[in-house]
Amino acid sequence: MDYEKLAAAILKDVGGKENINTAWHCATRLRFKLKDEHQADTAALEELTGVITVVKSAGQYQVVIGNAVANVFEALARLAGLENEDRQKEVKETDKNIVNRFIGFISGTFTPFLGALAGAGILKGLLALFVALKWLNTTSGTYEILYAAGDGLFNFLPIFLAFTAAKRLKVNQFVAVALASALVYPTLVTIASKSQTIAFLGIPVIPTTYTSSVIPILLAVWVLSYIEPVLDRIFPEAVRNIFTPLFSLAIMVPLTMLVVGPLGSSIGNVLATAISAIYNFAPPLAGALMGAFWQVFVIFGVHWTFVPVMMNNIAKMGYDPLLPILSAAVLSQAGAALGIFLKTKDQKQKALAGSGVVTGIFGITEPIIYGLTLKLKRPFICAVIAGGVGGAIIGGFQAKASSFTLPSLLALPTYIGKGFSGVVIGIGVAFFLGALLTYFFGLRGVSQQAETNSKESEQLIAPVAGTILPLTSVADEVFASEAMGKGIAIKPDDGHVTSPVAGTVSAVYPTGHAIGLISDQGAEILIHIGIDTVKLNGKYFETKVKKDQHVNPGDELVTFAPDKIAEAGYDNTVMLIITNSKQYTVATTAETLAQDNNWLLKLQLAHN
Repeated sequence: MDYEKLAAAILKDVGGKENINTAWHCATRLRFKLKDEHQADTAALEELTGVITVVKSAGQYQVVIGNAVANVFEALARLAGLENEDRQKEVKETDKNIVNRFIGFISGTFTPFLGALAGAGILKGLLALFVALKWLNTTSGTYEILYAAGDGLFNFLPIFLAFTAAKRLKVNQFVAVALASALVYPTLVTIASKSQTIAFLGIPVIPTTYTSSVIPILLAVWVLSYIEPVLDRIFPEAVRNIFTPLFSLAIMVPLTMLVVGPLGSSIGNVLATAISAIYNFAPPLAGALMGAFWQVFVIFGVHWTFVPVMMNNIAKMGYDPLLPILSAAVLSQAGAALGIFLKTKDQKQKALAGSGVVTGIFGITEPIIYGLTLKLKRPFICAVIAGGVGGAIIGGFQAKASSFTLPSLLALPTYIGKGFSGVVIGIGVAFFLGALLTYFFGLRGVSQQAETNSKESEQLIAPVAGTILPLTSVADEVFASEAMGKGIAIKPDDGHVTSPVAGTVSAVYPTGHAIGLISDQGAEILIHIGIDTVKLNGKYFETKVKKDQHVNPGDELVTFAPDKIAEAGYDNTVMLIITNSKQYTVATTAETLAQDNNWLLKLQLAHN
């Protein structure tokens, strides 16, 4: 993949760097906060080689790339100047939807170090496995060093969260890190572990341990984001760089120890207790629901709200019951990809499915979801069913994760303990059931349709009722010469222009005299109403669709007044042109076919 070329194309199609407020990436997606999403050309983006799909969710414009996303983002950042922090700090949050803002904050906080978090969690799980197999002893130096490598990030998690949360909230990242460092300062940690009570200016401080915690530091940085601007306004610029951090720390550390920290810790305790109570009420039911609907949450972007909850469970209870269940949801999508790989005769689908099986096993499902299962619909439903069954099995065994990591086959060592055999059975069932259901039921008619479409014709209905004429007969040299492509002309009987195919609106001209479409099978179609009617500046035309809108055959695109256009001295002939007709052998039937399931015209589009 040419990352520079792809990044340049993406930058152009999202509206240029002037249209980008902020941009970042997760494991598979480029995530944008755009000034105006209408300036982005979604259809063009989805046509780019290297782009799987485009998703609009949680106030973000997301371009799904897959495993190469980091390389594409690096090139994009260079082209758009996204590495310029001063420009980023000038950006103000414009999304008024509080849910979108919260999800954006959580994803922006955890995404930058999610890979390191997953790697550290797997290392801890592997150490647990090695100890169980008696390959290592917990008192050995090798174990101690490797355990420090795996547990260090989790122990000092508030520091990492402070850094990324501060960047997201546009406050001084190093002041936030200094605040987090105070929470995990060894002396204070020792005092809290012994349940000793100390006082600040005579006010007792509740002994609380903040190592591995999540919610207290997020609350603290959020409060800091309101205090820091006030201090910046108070102090003159000459001393601001010193006095703002000084007073920020002097205010926030005691305030966090006295109020914010205990409040966040209490919220964490309540969440952990609530999750535990719901899970313990009916573990198989909880497993079935989470296993079935986790990938639905991923599609809408709300899965990020579970990340701090699961990490909080591990910090407060020492385990999390949800992560093992989610592995079933992930492996069910990988299984669906395997079913597609074995069944489909479409070589493009087979290639994407083959790579999807591998990425899915290792926890990356977006390429599978957006490139295959969701697009084909039935395989996604099959994966949902398989994930629910696997999740119910895991829930029934009451398995738990001892450390946070991305749910995947690699996460298995973190599930060692009670219910581990249930995890193995559950994810195995999810994977193979997903493959079997997809193979036998998920592609019913799809593979045959793909094969048929490549060999047979694509049928188009006439976009307007009237008399069909050869395109070569119209009074316009450009259209008549077929320089723009082959097609037909119609002398209209009425003023209702409808879609000739199932496809996407690729262009809507402001004057309403022309509409561009791309059929679901790839035909690029231009419907041009009249000759030189652009000079009417929209008079007598009314557009009924928007760019990027999907339409079906017969859906109304434009209404116009053919008689008024003729009275104004313009030719009102409607032209339908296949602008990429060089890729096809185009044959037209120049006659009206009545009572034929509404098919007024048939164009044979056989690939050359």
